Amino acid sequence: MSAIPQNVLVNQKATLDSLLAIQSTFFNGFEKLVDLNLKAAKAAFEGVAAKSQEAIELKDAQEALAFTSALVRPEQAVTYSKDVFDILSGVQGDLSKLAESQLNNSHQQAAEVIEQISRNAPTGSESAVALMKSSLATATSAYESVAKAARQATDAAESNINAATNATLKAAADAAQATKAPRAKRAAAN
Repeated sequence: MSAIPQNVLVNQKATLDSLLAIQSTFFNGFEKLVDLNLKAAKAAFEGVAAKSQEAIELKDAQEALAFTSALVRPEQAVTYSKDVFDILSGVQGDLSKLAESQLNNSHQQAAEVIEQISRNAPTGSESAVALMKSSLATATSAYESVAKAARQATDAAESNINAATNATLKAAADAAQATKAPRAKRAAAN
């Protein structure tokens, strides 16, 4: 076999491997989302069953008011949203790694092609080959700068989301505590 068909076969195999890796990444993310949703649904059903039992045992309006106040639990929604974000962020990170790997392979292949061209180039074409090498180096440098900026933006967004989640959870806990304090005082007064 000649070198060109062999290179084509190698490139086709690499492309197929990349597509399978992407498919696997998406499927794993989907599987994690399904698992999260099943756990959330199970917890919701269990919560409804427990709260239904508690509702049956209510004796007066004050207990009913306390019961309805306890039904609101924003920390569950925030935690669920954070879990979804973590799964999607993981999928995005895996896809970024795959894309970066693919780009590095493409860069290496382009460098090999330019090197092959330079070996077979006619005399006097050194400036054209140098221009191609310089263009490849410039494109690589630009990509690395953009990739670095994208990673920094992703890290900053993730940090902001974590801070917002923690602040929301703290506010929800403080609100729950604040609603319990007046009830405890009323109960002690009775």
